[in-house]
Amino acid sequence: MSHFIQLHLLTSYPPSNLNRDDLGRPKTAFMGGARRLRVSSQSLKRNWRTSDLFEAAVDSHKGTRTKRLGGEVFKRMRAAGADEKLAGNSAEKIAGVFGKLRKVDKGEKHEYEIEQLVHVGPEEVAALEALADTLAAEKREPTDEELKALLARRPTAVDVALFGRMLAGAPSYNVEAACQVAHAITVHAAEVEDDYFTAVDDLNSGDEDRGAAHIGEAGFAAGLFYLYLCIDRDLLIANLQGNTDLADRAIGALVESAVKISPKGKQNSYGSRAHASYVLAEKGDQQPRSLSASFLQPVMSEGQGVEAIRKLETQAQAFDDAYGAGADRRFILSATPEYETPALKGDIQRGNLQALLTFLKGDD
Repeated sequence: MSHFIQLHLLTSYPPSNLNRDDLGRPKTAFMGGARRLRVSSQSLKRNWRTSDLFEAAVDSHKGTRTKRLGGEVFKRMRAAGADEKLAGNSAEKIAGVFGKLRKVDKGEKHEYEIEQLVHVGPEEVAALEALADTLAAEKREPTDEELKALLARRPTAVDVALFGRMLAGAPSYNVEAACQVAHAITVHAAEVEDDYFTAVDDLNSGDEDRGAAHIGEAGFAAGLFYLYLCIDRDLLIANLQGNTDLADRAIGALVESAVKISPKGKQNSYGSRAHASYVLAEKGDQQPRSLSASFLQPVMSEGQGVEAIRKLETQAQAFDDAYGAGADRRFILSATPEYETPALKGDIQRGNLQALLTFLKGDD
């Protein structure tokens, strides 16, 4: 059974603004002497785990990321008839299990929020709701034992198992991420351009109403992105309490989301939905490594898609020649019509998405 799964994706996006910086322009990074477009790993993971595709694949095994656990307890207890003081004190104590409460300024309404987002599994949410119901019915605050019990069961949420979590208030219940996701970068140099646009009032009539009702500008850019993911399958299974079937479902959900789900930034303005045009999947116990070095020299040719694939596979083979095989088994999915023969040596499977998902399952 392979310890590591590594995925290398190439995805082409048309003019778009997939992931914005603090000025509202596409994020960038400087690499290999050239400015590249960038999509952060945080943006990618957020879009994958909140997608309908991911949720349908993992069913009820999905977590909730929020600061508002205390507020939910307060509302639930008040709805069950608890008085405001009892509900408020209970909400503070329960929220404090998951993190430090945010300070409330004088005159500000208390929302019982913790300072940082916390990722909780469905079992923990159910335990929290059950405790809130008990406290409201018995008209009392929680005991220390009841508070400790809220984290007694490890979550089986696949997004928590994949991407990890940190509980500042209870570090022993932290979960180490089983999946690492790199920032996606373009394989070529790219420049952010400005889109100057206007909007006209539909009720304008005649020459006296000539002109725009609104004028604005927005940054955009286009590019072919390289994305690297690494999954520690052994750690994922451990995070999921030994459930290998759920681990395989989690991997399948993640991979299908990665190849199909696009970042949502400015989608209505640019319609920039895309599928990966190339995927190289690797399985083995070897030490993982990114293939981003393939693109230290930006791809400059007109046949950008095929050239990017060639550079990526050539770099993988160069690592193999220098350090030994980087994987026991490999699989290539290509939606690039011009791509024909792999530059990698050895027995490499090829096929469609369904065949790729079968390849990634635990049984070798």
